[in-house]
Amino acid sequence: MNVSIAIDGPAGAGKSTMAKRVAEKLGYFYVDTGALYRTVGLHVMRNGVSPADEVSIKKLLRDLDISFYYAQDGTQRMSLNGEDVSDAIRTPDISHYASAVSALASVRAFLLDMQRNMANKHSVVMDGRDIGTVVLPNASVKLFLTAKAEERARRRWKELREKGGEYDYETVLTDLIGRDKADSERPIAPLKAAQDAVVLDTTDLDPEATLSEILRIIKERTG
Repeated sequence: MNVSIAIDGPAGAGKSTMAKRVAEKLGYFYVDTGALYRTVGLHVMRNGVSPADEVSIKKLLRDLDISFYYAQDGTQRMSLNGEDVSDAIRTPDISHYASAVSALASVRAFLLDMQRNMANKHSVVMDGRDIGTVVLPNASVKLFLTAKAEERARRRWKELREKGGEYDYETVLTDLIGRDKADSERPIAPLKAAQDAVVLDTTDLDPEATLSEILRIIKERTG
């Protein structure tokens, strides 16, 4: 019987980093659902379409081929129509597009089956914003990671700088707060903790302490 672990939370809460490490520890598949929406967002941007223009986006989806695969180091890589876009989707501009397109019913329906099929075939650790509430409502374990906006922005700013980007912290913070608002207030699958999720605030936890606590919760919930 497959086990599914849902890790939701806002941007910069550490859910992707933790989901990868948990999957590695448990030998499960890691599914970064945010990368799927970022890839759709990249495709929309490259085609010069407004992320709010659902009619045009539905047409783009007809010829859109998105897939992911795992590199030798275990990291998930994203492919857009045969092109590896794993690095191209990790910019603030694409974050904006990803947030906007994720609010569209047609985009969510387009990606939903892909996500659920992975959980049906394998034991998975899946992170996103509506995994425990919509994608995998019957997940074996549900966690909601959060942290203060200033701390989440600091983490994202540091990550961008380490990748060679020149980004101002205040700009990153403003963008993050804006995305929090958009994700929480969208009418379709808004960002929120599932009623049966364990909420974990990581503001004052380092990565090792966060991982330890998550693994403890998983062990407690799955036996």
